[in-house]
Amino acid sequence: MKKVISMVLVLSLTAFWLCGCGKTTEKELVRVRLNEVAHSIFYAPQYVAIENGYFEEEGIDIELVNGAGADNVMTAVLSGEADIGFMGSEASIYVYNQGADEKIVNFAQLTQRAGNFLVAREKDDAFTWDKLKGKTVLAGRKGGMPQMVFEYILKKNNMDPAKDLTMVQNIDFGLTAEAFASGQGDYSVEFEPFAASLEKDQKGVVVASLGVDSGKVPYTAYSAKEGYIADNGDTIQKFTNALQRGMNFVRGHSAEEIAKVIQPQFAETDAEVLTTIVERYAQQDTWKENLVFERDSFTLLQDILKSGGELAKEVAYEELVNTEFAEKAAEIQ
Repeated sequence: MKKVISMVLVLSLTAFWLCGCGKTTEKELVRVRLNEVAHSIFYAPQYVAIENGYFEEEGIDIELVNGAGADNVMTAVLSGEADIGFMGSEASIYVYNQGADEKIVNFAQLTQRAGNFLVAREKDDAFTWDKLKGKTVLAGRKGGMPQMVFEYILKKNNMDPAKDLTMVQNIDFGLTAEAFASGQGDYSVEFEPFAASLEKDQKGVVVASLGVDSGKVPYTAYSAKEGYIADNGDTIQKFTNALQRGMNFVRGHSAEEIAKVIQPQFAETDAEVLTTIVERYAQQDTWKENLVFERDSFTLLQDILKSGGELAKEVAYEELVNTEFAEKAAEIQ
């Protein structure tokens, strides 16, 4: 009887220990609610970090939500529905100038080029921006980064956006490709995968990259409430480390290899098209070597906002940018 009791006790303790271990492992993963502005191949390093398990290895369980627009992402961050927002940094500037109760601080920059392309009806290897004079362009909603970067490029090329061409700005994001395919406009400013889809369907041809012609723009970055960052510094660091590892992978592998890793995130996209898009973004040097949001980039962003008539007052770099976590993560090989 003593042997039976002893055996039962051992089994019970073993089961308790195993159960306890499972709970401990689960507790080690910190849930981070990440709200992204769009689910796009443009953000390949983030999806590499997810699919390769870098976040889990850093002790983070990512809850990813597609906010479908910077306004929605910012609302989620401000309300506490999201811990981290991934969007254009202009949103944090707008909120700051509106006198929000708490600053939304950018701590990691992912992309350094605009992710949009100019699509024409026919191939044009000799395209120059002055060819848009007198033409109609589906340019995206007024005040949005695609439209403001587009205007910035036009002005760089000595064109007046208000007089030299007609810009259609009343079509919702994601619907311009359909409108262009149906015959509206001479050109269209398109995000991927819409540009590649127009080419595949022989409805248009990419003739220029806004990312190349605008220069290095801090198009998308990760931000959070100043208080959240202060209270969760270790989590922010681990989150940034995982992103840096995703960035390292992207910069060290071929478009085919990257596409294969992120394919589960874009199951509806043909593998060949996915590879084409990754290659297109890689060729224009879309992704930074590190996640450090540099002062010059912040200055350029505000210059673009001023050029687009969307900046009421400039904000000091130190107010809305924290490079501490990205600088530490940059040491990862």
